[in-house]
Amino acid sequence: MNSTSSHRLDLSKFPRHALLEGPTPIQHLARLSARLGGADIYVKREDLTGLGGGGNKLRKLEFLIGEALARGADTIVTVGARQSNHARLTAAAAARVGLRCELVLTRTVPRFDRDYMENGNVLLDALFDARVHDLPGTVNALQFAEERANELRAQGRNVYVCPLGGSSPVGCLGYADCAAELVVQSQAQNVAFDRVVVPNGSGGMHAGLVAGFVALGLDPSRIAAFTVYGNAGHARTVTLDKANQTVRLIDPGLSVSDDAISIDEAQLGPGYGIPTDNMRAAVRLMASTEGLLLDPVYSGKAFAGLVENVSNGKYSAGQKILFVMSGGLPGLFAYRNEF
Repeated sequence: MNSTSSHRLDLSKFPRHALLEGPTPIQHLARLSARLGGADIYVKREDLTGLGGGGNKLRKLEFLIGEALARGADTIVTVGARQSNHARLTAAAAARVGLRCELVLTRTVPRFDRDYMENGNVLLDALFDARVHDLPGTVNALQFAEERANELRAQGRNVYVCPLGGSSPVGCLGYADCAAELVVQSQAQNVAFDRVVVPNGSGGMHAGLVAGFVALGLDPSRIAAFTVYGNAGHARTVTLDKANQTVRLIDPGLSVSDDAISIDEAQLGPGYGIPTDNMRAAVRLMASTEGLLLDPVYSGKAFAGLVENVSNGKYSAGQKILFVMSGGLPGLFAYRNEF
């Protein structure tokens, strides 16, 4: 994975607040690769970002919190599902920088057992002192968040509304930056990755990586995503739009072509946050061979897709596949009964 372009990924013009502890490592999964008997598998440990239990959303939040602070915000409001990793990390980041945090969480996943409703990310939200608005899945969370923000503004608060998943073009800059980090690491480790495999939920990680690849002169079609949120057609449209908006922030003269976005819906199952047998098997496989913990909503389903593609020969012997492990460990405790 070598950059052949003269473009430099200069993001210094964008407000940013450091939340990560440094580059996340890339590790070779030797036992797993031997078990699968095909492609050589590596993992980028986005679960090791540090703050608040770790996870990929912190990359987006560096730019979102940076923008909020630059605007003089004293309060941040965001939305997500009941067990949202983004909400948990927004609350942690807000605690770190001294912002009041309000989370609008919806019951969009059809689970109402005590673990799902009270454990996992929800427990951590409370520890980070976020105020939680618990909404039924039928309520428009984005509209509620805007209305709540206006109420707070009327009380004299300076409110920053953070989008679902942190996946605005500004948030996606975090994963454009990660693309540059990947280039440095792959060169340092002398490994050229044939595919980079990611989950696609709100689309921000995928879109940001694509934008970064385009800005660096790399082939964005090497990035293969597995949707965990909706059908592939919708996810592709959303991701392409976000990738284009993001790359144009970096360089108005750049754009992302239609064929740059690869999304597979084979592991989605019945829907977002609903467990599948393939996900359960993938979580157990990673844990039992490498001691690494995937989550049941994002990385578990995406890794199940990687395993299937090795098994069916789509990822063949000799290829080097990088799996971007997004984090989400607290979700395992919310889905305790599934394992």
